[in-house]
Amino acid sequence: MPNQLKKVVIIGPESTGKSTLSAALAAHFGEPWVEEYAREYVDQLDRDYRYEDLLEIAKGQIHLEELRAKQAKKLLFCDTDLHVIHVWSEHKYQQTAEWIREQMARRKYDLYLLTDIDIPWEEDPQREYPDPTMRQFFYDWYDRLMKEVGVPVVKISGDLNVRLATSLHAIQKLSKST
Repeated sequence: MPNQLKKVVIIGPESTGKSTLSAALAAHFGEPWVEEYAREYVDQLDRDYRYEDLLEIAKGQIHLEELRAKQAKKLLFCDTDLHVIHVWSEHKYQQTAEWIREQMARRKYDLYLLTDIDIPWEEDPQREYPDPTMRQFFYDWYDRLMKEVGVPVVKISGDLNVRLATSLHAIQKLSKST
């Protein structure tokens, strides 16, 4: 029986190195990674995003994930998943589209890497909450959510080298457990 594809999600608050870590892990393993679709979507808007946009972003994220999964051999690295859209939707609009909730419950992942706020904030026009209190607020929210997913969650902190080493150890442990 061939090895089943393992999906690793890199999740956490804004400006915590998710994309950098995703790209580094993909390069290390020679596997694809799923970029954060929201960036592309929001860049193309000529206005601020709205509640309705979050459903389109979620659909685009899933579509991109499914495309990259076809290119993967053993591992797929996801720079975010629908939990992030859920958190933003709840925080900004106090609601989440039912389709997003259904997909969150249905989609399966094998490992979550939760990135800490212990690295400096990097300014970006799409980022909204540079305040350390808000960064901690979102980290704590993701931490609570990850306790409910039912798969391993590893907290990732330190500089890029430490983050990469911790992530590699977690992925190797995941690979040995199956």
